[in-house]
Amino acid sequence: MANIVAIVGRPNVGKSTLFNRLVGTRDAIMDDESGVTRDRHYGHCVWNNIYFTVIDTGGYVHNSDDIFEKQIREQVELAIEEADVILFVVDTHTGLHYLDQEFANRLRDTKKPIYVVANKADTNNHAHMAGEFYKLGFDNIFPVSSQNGSGTGDLLDAVVAHFPDHGVENPYEGVPRICVLGRPNAGKSSFVNTLLGKNRSIVTEIAGTTRDAVDAVYNAFGKKFIITDTAGIRKRAKIKEDIEFYSILRSVKALENSDVCIVMVDAQRGFEAQDLHIIAMAAEKRKGIVILVNKWDLIYKETNTAKKFQDEIYKKIAPLTYIPILFISVKEKIRIFQAVEKTIEVYNNMNKKIPTSELNEIMLAEIERYPPPAIKGKYVKIKYVTQLPSRSVSFAFFCNLPQYIKEPYKRFLENKIREHFKFEGVPINIICKAK
Repeated sequence: MANIVAIVGRPNVGKSTLFNRLVGTRDAIMDDESGVTRDRHYGHCVWNNIYFTVIDTGGYVHNSDDIFEKQIREQVELAIEEADVILFVVDTHTGLHYLDQEFANRLRDTKKPIYVVANKADTNNHAHMAGEFYKLGFDNIFPVSSQNGSGTGDLLDAVVAHFPDHGVENPYEGVPRICVLGRPNAGKSSFVNTLLGKNRSIVTEIAGTTRDAVDAVYNAFGKKFIITDTAGIRKRAKIKEDIEFYSILRSVKALENSDVCIVMVDAQRGFEAQDLHIIAMAAEKRKGIVILVNKWDLIYKETNTAKKFQDEIYKKIAPLTYIPILFISVKEKIRIFQAVEKTIEVYNNMNKKIPTSELNEIMLAEIERYPPPAIKGKYVKIKYVTQLPSRSVSFAFFCNLPQYIKEPYKRFLENKIREHFKFEGVPINIICKAK
């Protein structure tokens, strides 16, 4: 049974700073501007050998000018419902605020343990100010400084006392990680929400709605994986805010931590240079890749429309033509499950191991039919092939003169491996070694 702690409160009281302090990383974006956090953000924490999950949430408000207010509030409600313990964060610098009182009224309905975290108590004076928050009607007030960590030990001692078991150190160990990438407004969050059957990420028509990289667990139809929704990646020249810059850094980090990258392309805008840049990043990091062309229902179709669109993409991404392309509509739920099937197939391809005897039987016959070209009168003889036990799919070809095997012949070897053993969606490394 998972142990879960939700961090809640009004905007700009330091919830994301506390989240980063507890999980020991800078996963959540922090800024002096209010409303930076929008979606629920999950991290893992350990205290006194007890493991638990921490949820960061957006600022809870009523009747504000924030166009995301309703969706943020829904995300907070879901976190409260999911949590075993609630940390209600308030600000000792500004003191008791009417929004704190409003939110306290909402929390009184829950029967779960609630701890008031009087944050920014980085001096004795501010720590003494914490007493003011007893007016909220909760007994457990903890003055802390999320910035420097003071007071968090006592808070965590109280929190973990509510957990009956030690929890799981890494509940996602061995589970495939799939990252959804693309330009802003390509339909990434809508795709994740449709898969999960609930609003895991806030969706609007406004580009840049998603800011953090948001993890969720998909577990249905015999398939389980972690899917990460990310902020849209734009050209560097178009980034105008620090927040967007950090959002894109989180997207790139999510790419690096993933096994397979789904790249969402907007069919109405066509395949653009930035889509190619995202695919190139994923290929450089040796990730499995699937391209989903979304909003296909909005495209006027003639004979071979999909084939022409696909050929245009392959022409632009060459030589990465091993990447599968699917045409989907998230809104109309067209080919959504096929997209999941293909993504899992690519993940399985990344972990596929070819028996050495089978590899040698097939590849040495291909090499004999089309041997490496002679260079300076010297002939290259490839004697043995094996798949290396590396994270990315790699094959070693042992020969007498590895330095004479050039890129065109390596591409030939790669193409023959793909022809016989598939490996769709997966980059292949060809390594030539001296026997």
